[in-house]
Amino acid sequence: MPISRSTIGTVFVGGALSVTLAALAYPSMLGIQTVSSDQSRVIASTRWGPLTEADRNFVVFVRSAGLWEGPSGDLAMKKGTTAAVREAGRHLVIGHAALDASCRKIAPELNITIPNQPTPQQQGFLDTFKSDTGKQFDSDFANILRVTHGSIFSTIAKIRATTQNTLVRQLADQANDVVLDHITQMENTGVVNFNQVNNMETNPPKLPSSQVTPPVPQPGAPVVALTVPSGLATDGVPTGPTATPSPSPTPTVG
Repeated sequence: MPISRSTIGTVFVGGALSVTLAALAYPSMLGIQTVSSDQSRVIASTRWGPLTEADRNFVVFVRSAGLWEGPSGDLAMKKGTTAAVREAGRHLVIGHAALDASCRKIAPELNITIPNQPTPQQQGFLDTFKSDTGKQFDSDFANILRVTHGSIFSTIAKIRATTQNTLVRQLADQANDVVLDHITQMENTGVVNFNQVNNMETNPPKLPSSQVTPPVPQPGAPVVALTVPSGLATDGVPTGPTATPSPSPTPTVG
């Protein structure tokens, strides 16, 4: 089933996920308000190794992704018309709750401010799912999430290959496991339009940074936490190794 026309207009302007890290400007608790064009620039020295702009933005982006993909999974469990769509939703809820827990653990250690709301673009995806019904929901859910997960997959690999920060490296390990699982779950629905998805991943239109940057939380606002609903079975869902401050951190470089 093709992706709906309304969805294409909002969403797949967003194949911008693959370039989001280059555009994302997000303040840290250290008071850093600007981002250079060099994502490898070290913005802080920490017990767990140097923290670069790309590292910081990755933590912010993983957190932001969960803020819309977790609720999307909940919608899929309620609205999906097939067992495969509902199962994909279960994997999203559990996987992103685990990633969210890691982000909330390591962000204070690295002095990173994390968002409480998704980006405007991501909120648009979620609004599409809320308004969809029946088979249209199944199609939009599987295809949008296959594009977004596919787009970020290469970014995870780059962060994992280049970061010198132990905590960011652990988060990338975990995100790799979870995102690969979610890609597989979307494909298992049987409704992914691979030609369309591949085109949207390889030819992403550009969006202004305001559309792909999550709002900065209000000072003193409580941190929103994604959790697994009571009674939801978690068996068979990969969540990856939890990113946790280590007693033996990588020595600070530089």
